[in-house]
Amino acid sequence: MDAVAGLLDGPRARGAFLLRSTLAPPWSMRIADEAPLTFLAVVRGEAVVLPDEGDELRLGSGDACLLRGPAAYTVADDPATAPQVLVLPGQRCVTPEGREVVMRTHGVRTWGNSRHGETELLTGTYQLDGEVGRRLLRALPPVAVIGADALESPLIALLAEEIVRDAPGQEAVLDRLLDLLLLTTLREWFARPEADPPAWYRALGDPVVGHALRLLHDRPADRWSVASLAAEAGVSRATLARRFADLVGEPPMAYLTSWRLSLAADLLARTDDTVESIARQVGYESGFGLSVAFKRVHGTRPSDHRAALAG
Repeated sequence: MDAVAGLLDGPRARGAFLLRSTLAPPWSMRIADEAPLTFLAVVRGEAVVLPDEGDELRLGSGDACLLRGPAAYTVADDPATAPQVLVLPGQRCVTPEGREVVMRTHGVRTWGNSRHGETELLTGTYQLDGEVGRRLLRALPPVAVIGADALESPLIALLAEEIVRDAPGQEAVLDRLLDLLLLTTLREWFARPEADPPAWYRALGDPVVGHALRLLHDRPADRWSVASLAAEAGVSRATLARRFADLVGEPPMAYLTSWRLSLAADLLARTDDTVESIARQVGYESGFGLSVAFKRVHGTRPSDHRAALAG
């Protein structure tokens, strides 16, 4: 598992909210849907993103950005334009005064104040925490912008083409396109000096610690110890322990526990596997052992965690 795959393994859109917006000025939308992660791309025209905290960001044609929830933000043609629509959890739309808004549609998954507006946006929203791993969300800033010159992805045009189709299996096609766009955008973001990726991500470039991390990522169910991991990495136990802690910020076994529980949380969210089965997949001898560790970290049992996601 390479550095990018190690960080990005996990996004699994399932019936994601996807919308094409065609807009003519003045327009402004206040987004308070509390979604964990949103992908926004400008197909044509311009938009201004106004986070509740931080500077305004101007996007042009071909630019994309990632917005980490649950913080609210505003997207508009101009910072001075007052919000006309408030988007709440469940993608419920109201006016700033609280009246329900009937969205004016201009075709399949298309909305806006003008059918031929000069600005066209694509919005894809991961609506559940389980669809995007916490490890990934913790690594992201509130807003990450990738310019068209860096992204250079045909996927935006492909999504713009596919989002208006109403064919069998289209929901699954759009979910996978959103996942691919997210991964492409994240890969470009984390290649930037200002991205400040997590310590373990940077440590993957170290010949010793990187090798140890890949072993843990690829084989979490193995009965690892610091000694066995050091033997695989070709160094002494003391050397690995010291170097791992220096670069990653925690001991190897503490990192392994965190990784196993992250994997377990993802499996609980996206599979119907039993807790016993998941426990074995991530390196616990029993469902009870996983439950104890999971509750210690997440404050709830795996079965309750799954039920909360489903509800």
